[in-house]
Amino acid sequence: MTAPDLIPIETLFGMPEFSRAQISPDGRLVSYLAPWRWRLNIWVRPVGQGAARRLTGDDTRNIDGFSWTPDARYILFVQDSRGDENWHLHRVEVDGAETVCGKATTVDLTPFAGVRVMGLDFSAALPSKAFVQMNLRSPGLVDLYEVDIENGETRIAAESPDRFVRWIVTPNSPMHAFIIDDAGDHELARYENGVFITLARLKGRDQPIGPMPLMVAADGKSIYVGCNTGSDHTYLAAIDLATGRQRVIDSQPDCSLDTPRPEADARFPSSLITNPVTGELLGLRYLGKRQKIRPLSPHFAAVLDGLQGLSAGEIGHISCDANGAKWVVEFWDDRHPGTTWLYDHESGNAYMLGERFPEISAERLASVHPVDVTSRDGLTLPCHVTLPVGFDAEDEPHALPTVLLVHGGPWYRDACVYDPEVQFFANRSYAVLQVNFRGSTGYGKAFMQAAIGEFSGRMHDDLIDGLDWLIGQGIADPARVAIYGCSYGGYAALVGASFTPERFAAAIDYSGMSDLRVLVGGRTLRAACADQYLPCLHGRSGHRAAEPGHACALAGKPA
Repeated sequence: MTAPDLIPIETLFGMPEFSRAQISPDGRLVSYLAPWRWRLNIWVRPVGQGAARRLTGDDTRNIDGFSWTPDARYILFVQDSRGDENWHLHRVEVDGAETVCGKATTVDLTPFAGVRVMGLDFSAALPSKAFVQMNLRSPGLVDLYEVDIENGETRIAAESPDRFVRWIVTPNSPMHAFIIDDAGDHELARYENGVFITLARLKGRDQPIGPMPLMVAADGKSIYVGCNTGSDHTYLAAIDLATGRQRVIDSQPDCSLDTPRPEADARFPSSLITNPVTGELLGLRYLGKRQKIRPLSPHFAAVLDGLQGLSAGEIGHISCDANGAKWVVEFWDDRHPGTTWLYDHESGNAYMLGERFPEISAERLASVHPVDVTSRDGLTLPCHVTLPVGFDAEDEPHALPTVLLVHGGPWYRDACVYDPEVQFFANRSYAVLQVNFRGSTGYGKAFMQAAIGEFSGRMHDDLIDGLDWLIGQGIADPARVAIYGCSYGGYAALVGASFTPERFAAAIDYSGMSDLRVLVGGRTLRAACADQYLPCLHGRSGHRAAEPGHACALAGKPA
């Protein structure tokens, strides 16, 4: 093989030149993120002819995302101050009436020191208002606030009790919320006169990081929520806000809604495709080995046909105007970071708006191959193998240096997508193995729950089983394997260095937890197991008592 065409690390991990584009509700403008002074800022350009204009001027921190207001007058975004993670809600006027020296200025709508904004919602009944969750009243309590977008006037819309609350903005009715009860289950409740009235309950064991996706139906009479009650896979259900009754909106027998990837990683779009102005649910994203989009309306089915004629890639972020006539859509695949198009459904015309990384050609990137590996106890482990450009898994054995790249979570999943870390290693002549070990999401409830009590046990065995398969294929050199990961992946790297050091030439922990007791904040281990779905974990050889009389309820056997 010839020497690799090295892609600079600054290119692979740099700022995209054009990303997260959205069309305005009135269909006049396209907004997007692009660099200015080495930071991502918000820009707009007309649909059709016209020059781009920069709306924000943050040269300290990237702006990661934004939303149009329903009247298309403002763009809203959240930003913190020098990494303090106290996010504030900001607005910028699109047509530039608010300017200083000819440049648009931003207005902080939540100018409260030491306070964090969490979430942004709109209500069709109150289009001039934004709803945010903030800990303004008390640092440890999250209340729901109504913010006037024009003048910044803020009032409390619902006050939290001393417990976790995920507020749901419902128009023309009392607010609702998901709360966690004493058993660790998720209760959908109506909030009236300071009291929660339970409407429905979803098991916390089935959804350890909460019900998702989650949105209010356009008519305000029900909520759509990802659910796996009575099923191994996550489907979309509607819960009636008057009666609490559930009905299935759509399901697939062999795959789940693409969640919680979008909720954990802003690179990925929601599994719910909606009209951002009317709130109509247009389609759903499922994810098996590849993405599958299910249209829920005849109009969107026709739009989808038109979009799929533009690219062979998977559809990423997508938006439309209020009429569903003009669409902005991003396409990507494992060898392409993303290209954004504008599509006019009425005329059938389309043109490319921009590329995330135009200097990276697909020919320089490696293909990601999905494979299934059987674990030592009979589970199917969905894996992904990436070989350097020029190698083929069906050729003679290669004995390549290999990186076992472990995803975070653990309630997350790897997929056949563009990943700069994967491409960095493959471009430097490493094979890359990604194992969706038990506990990974998207492969069924039983597969996820098979991780209970197994953080350093069978979950780690799954990684070793995937590696042994790769070695058996002649792809990996057993003497040159590194284990690397972030968050839970970093923890897995520490487990590899601690319990199977003979298998790895190197172990790299990136922001991984090293002590589960510290992670759950010093509470008793029993409380941690019940509340956080964490295992009773004290060593690879099995459960051992952490305190007299303790039993691990989730593991179903004495500690």
